[in-house]
Amino acid sequence: MNLQAHPKARVQLADGKRQVVAHAATGAERDRLWARWRSLDKDLDGYARRRPTETAVEVFEPVT
Repeated sequence: MNLQAHPKARVQLADGKRQVVAHAATGAERDRLWARWRSLDKDLDGYARRRPTETAVEVFEPVT
């Protein structure tokens, strides 16, 4: 929710800090990212079912 209210953020990566702008993934983009996330975490859907609302998937785009 913080990223939805304030999408500009700074992230720490292995090679340094980056300015990014976040947006919520929807539709086909969300489906693709969720499938990728599921391939890395076999319990993902089980955890998601515990939430009363859909789990947000946020995308960070680098600021140029």
